[in-house]
Amino acid sequence: MYILIRKVKEQHGWLGNMSPYPIEFNGKRFRTTEALFQSLRFEDEEVIEEIRAEKSPMAAKFVAKRNKERLVIEPCGEKDIENMRVCLQIKISQYPELRELLLATEDAEIVEDCSKRKRGSGLFWGAALEGDIWEGQNWLGTLWMELRANLRRSPMAA
Repeated sequence: MYILIRKVKEQHGWLGNMSPYPIEFNGKRFRTTEALFQSLRFEDEEVIEEIRAEKSPMAAKFVAKRNKERLVIEPCGEKDIENMRVCLQIKISQYPELRELLLATEDAEIVEDCSKRKRGSGLFWGAALEGDIWEGQNWLGTLWMELRANLRRSPMAA
């Protein structure tokens, strides 16, 4: 069984970084996990604050893209994956109801379905269905499944 991350308004939309769950990090409020994740790619406070100020997660992402020459973290690299792991852990720790929803997914494979957007980082963070096979690295889904396994082993973890 698969749990697909697609649109925020779908059943499992809360798994997506664009979902409307504001989070606190280092004493600052970020409107979405996406905004925090994008800001972690920078050290420049001006860029971080511009990302934080955006009302929509997509606008926050575009601020990051516009400032790619100031990046200190390589997109889709090892540190980027670690930052995403941290973002998901923060989200779960600040929203206990999401922790319960994640555990309720049982053993289902979680996939960020990027079948309609197979460009850019889509096949890194997600996967696309090609016939009967999911193609892509699906790091977002993998990190959620890792977090779920950690919660099962140690409910106070994450």
